[in-house]
Formats: sequence, C-alpha cells, structure tokens
Amino acid sequence: MENEPPAIGIIGGSGLYQMEELREPTEHKIDTPFGAPSDTLVGGKLSGRQVYFLPRHGRGHRILPHE
Repeated sequence: MENEPPAIGIIGGSGLYQMEELREPTEHKIDTPFGAPSDTLVGGKLSGRQVYFLPRHGRGHRILPHE
C-alpha cells in the first residue's frame, strides 16, 4: 500500500455527472465541516489508479451553479 500512487480527485462540471470508465465503483457518503457535498463521492479504478469523482451540480444537475 505504501508504494501506491496517490488517489486522484475529479470534480465534474456541467455535462459530466458520472464516470462510466471507473472499475469497481463504490459510493462514499461523507460530511464535511462545511456540510454535505453536492452528491456522494464515487471511488473506483481508472487505468490502475484510485480515482474519486464528485459531480459538482449533483447527479442530474440538481444544484444550480449559483447555489
């Protein structure tokens, strides 16, 4: 585990609500000191690297950019 490269975080904007390319996807519901994020984090593997994806406006664009 020590030799694994660091995980990559991707925040999707308008038009990018999911990453079909992720293998072994898992959802992670988290909370932060600032409140819950726009959606659950989706973790998975992409080209052998651990990647976490968050849709900035939520799935289905539920949250407007100014909210």
